[in-house]
Amino acid sequence: MMSKPMHRNTPASLAAILAIAATTLFCAAAPAAAADPASPGETLARGSDCFSCHAIDQKVVGPSFQDIAGKFAGQADANATLAQAVVGGHVGTWGNVPMPPHPQLAGAKIDQIVSWMLSLKQQTSSAAPAAAPADNKQYTYTINGKPVSVSFPIFVAGTTKVTPEVFKGFETFNSYCFRCHGPDAIGGSYAPNLRASLKSGMTESQFLSVGMVGRKEKGMPAWAGFLSPEEIQHIYQYVKARSVEAVDTGTPPE
Repeated sequence: MMSKPMHRNTPASLAAILAIAATTLFCAAAPAAAADPASPGETLARGSDCFSCHAIDQKVVGPSFQDIAGKFAGQADANATLAQAVVGGHVGTWGNVPMPPHPQLAGAKIDQIVSWMLSLKQQTSSAAPAAAPADNKQYTYTINGKPVSVSFPIFVAGTTKVTPEVFKGFETFNSYCFRCHGPDAIGGSYAPNLRASLKSGMTESQFLSVGMVGRKEKGMPAWAGFLSPEEIQHIYQYVKARSVEAVDTGTPPE
């Protein structure tokens, strides 16, 4: 029976082993590189519903956090003013869309959120210039022999199928909105005909604002924190497609 040959560790092999071991120990001891952690204020803002109506660098329902920071920069009472507006609710500074109250953020939480928000003013000075706004492209369709223009595509190009966004709007509307606004957005016992509202001049921005902050005096709940601005926009596109009669009643073709 043959015995297995014994391997002798030469100085060269020992050096290689020691080098590998040292590298392994160094890698284990060195902390992994991580992205800059969010500030406590930003973490609290993202954990609340703040980002449902605001974004850091662009308007959603309310102004961007950077615009707020710019407007209040250098004001001695900025922290107190903004804290009161968030906790108690406010309307008028940025238009007629009301800011709902957030009493659950009172105290140290709102102080941290406001401090983070105001810090964004300093960050914008060294940032790259903002990209130019996108063109307001229009999509024109012939509906019942007449041209109709909208700001979004209703159909997938070259087909009679609605876009995924319009179909998502239909699905979301049928899940949450039809009980009050009626099937196919024709209105119901508790809420108005949204197609008629759009025909009467309600804009996309107004539609989004009402959807996010609600109309408490009329029993319309705020959907901020439950539906995203993108989901409300999909509902708008679906209802708009209905209002211009580009999409018939029932389930849209997908």
